[in-house]
Amino acid sequence: MLSVILLSYYSNNKIELVYNKISKALNDEKISFEFIIIDDGSNDNSYEIGNKLATNFENVKSYKLSKNFTSHYAAFAGLSVSKGDCATIIPDDEQQPYESIIRMYRIWQQGNKIIIPYRENRDDKLFSKYTSILFYKLMNTFSEIKFPPGGSDSFLIDREIIDLINYKIHPINTTTITEILRLGFDPHFMAYQRPKGDNKKSRWTLKKKINLAKDFFFSSSTFPIKLITFLGLFFSIFSFVIIIIYAYARLIGNDNFWKLSEVPGWTSTVIIISFFSGLILFSLGITAEYIWRIFEEVKNRPGYIIKKK
Repeated sequence: MLSVILLSYYSNNKIELVYNKISKALNDEKISFEFIIIDDGSNDNSYEIGNKLATNFENVKSYKLSKNFTSHYAAFAGLSVSKGDCATIIPDDEQQPYESIIRMYRIWQQGNKIIIPYRENRDDKLFSKYTSILFYKLMNTFSEIKFPPGGSDSFLIDREIIDLINYKIHPINTTTITEILRLGFDPHFMAYQRPKGDNKKSRWTLKKKINLAKDFFFSSSTFPIKLITFLGLFFSIFSFVIIIIYAYARLIGNDNFWKLSEVPGWTSTVIIISFFSGLILFSLGITAEYIWRIFEEVKNRPGYIIKKK
């Protein structure tokens, strides 16, 4: 059985439409499925509509989160209540063609445990399009995890992966795609054509996008920590070089090239500041290496809370 998880946020006018389309597409392919609606803290009647749908169809379940945790945490919540042999998520903007779900399911039947569809084209505004391309290029350069080109906001994963996520991962300051790819299984990347969405203003505000980008980066990369360590080491070496140069100039009695050294106390001040600044940064880098590992171990706060079901 396939678990289809709809990430709903102010989707009261779309839930039934999405279910009907999904139901027809999967029934035509004779694919058994359950339909899970996760209302991500909407203040409209999305949950009530989903609940009504669950009353009429036994393969539908409806849940409401206590607040807006954003779509990635709603996806974690959906996986936690799924019962299928595999599961996929779909956004409520209808920008992922339902045929791609069938394609992913067939690929899963061939033995692939992780299928990640990525957008082969992006019919977005130029700013969003190129900032996204740049972001994922930076991610693949500095991250230990390799993401598909152009990014992805969906997946289909096997029950083994679902159980690992549900029981081994604490979803705090991270994303579903990051945690899935971090597990080490070989993913199957599948390209698809993304249709243009509706013209309504996106609820993904700039602030949410920035927070998501930070979660993506800091949950999958140790580059900032390594950079601090490198800078600390660099400035420590730099200060030692300065010490050697000034010591040599003093010994030979010719420091005309270093005019600033004629200012009383300047040489010793520069050396002391450079040395201890480098030492402090280097120490912070080493400390941060340990804090990073501690941070990874103690992220045990709930990433989402199901309010109604």
